[in-house]
Amino acid sequence: MKTSATVIGTFEAKNSFSDLIERVSHGAEITITRHDRPVARIVPVSNDRKSARLRATADLRALREHYSLAGLSVRELIADGRS
Repeated sequence: MKTSATVIGTFEAKNSFSDLIERVSHGAEITITRHDRPVARIVPVSNDRKSARLRATADLRALREHYSLAGLSVRELIADGRS
C-alpha cells in the first residue's frame, strides 16, 4: 500500500469529508489548509501507532545509555524488590 500526500482547502475538505476518510483508510495523508496555510492533517491511525512505537523505542535506548544495572541481572533486582 503506497502512501500519498494531498493538500486540500477547508471548503473542499468539508464538502468531500467522506471521500477523504476513505482515501486515508487506504494510506493517503491529507493536509487541510485555510488561506494556503496548513491547519490540520488527517493520517491513517496505523502510522500514528508506528511513529509512537518508534519514539518510545528511541526513548528507551536513550535511557539505557544513561543508566546501568551495575552488574546485576533483572532477576536479581526483582528478587531484591520483593524482599
